[in-house]
Amino acid sequence: MRVEWYGQSAFALSTPKVSVAIDPFNDLAAALSAGGVRFEYPLITGLEAQLLLVTHEHPDHNGVEAIGGDPVIVRATAGRLPSPLGEVTAIASEHDDQAGTARGPNTIFVFELDGLRICHMGDFGQRTLREEQTAAIGAVDLLFIPVGGGPTIGAPEATRIVSQLAPRWVVPMHYRTPRIGFLETADAFLEQHASHVRRVSSAVFETAQLPVEDAPIVVVPAAP
Repeated sequence: MRVEWYGQSAFALSTPKVSVAIDPFNDLAAALSAGGVRFEYPLITGLEAQLLLVTHEHPDHNGVEAIGGDPVIVRATAGRLPSPLGEVTAIASEHDDQAGTARGPNTIFVFELDGLRICHMGDFGQRTLREEQTAAIGAVDLLFIPVGGGPTIGAPEATRIVSQLAPRWVVPMHYRTPRIGFLETADAFLEQHASHVRRVSSAVFETAQLPVEDAPIVVVPAAP
């Protein structure tokens, strides 16, 4: 499976037969800069998908117009849903630690692709996973988790969740890079997994090339 990071929480996961896009964004630079926020990830262009997942309705996650190919769109919902990949599990969660009253709802998506069970946590902001959320997620091979704090969880919470879910591989997301001027960096999270961090020289990697160890491996693609 090919994984490409477009910045923030936007990813494309693809095999020769099918592609899924998650949390794309449109051109936000001008709108955010007016409020003093720098957002300089390149525009998402030329990406087609059969399935498009949107974890919540914030503009750095719901740019559905950026994705071509007439995908099936599953956005900000919960349930067990049919899709071109098979069943997608959409798990209700919150974007904050105040039962969603500060920043609203968030969806955790779980699905299978290329024989791997994948979990994308969106802008998860709860202090921890509830028991029923953990049960719904189940066993995970590849976990995408926010680590940049601010409106989502940061390093301490993300580290606890990684320990709880015990995936093969973890991809941190939604953190400060040279492209954006907000959030915390991933450094504190990476320090907790120092001996198991594997950096990738580009924004693209293949899961078949990733090692498997006795602890979760943190895969860090280069910022787009």
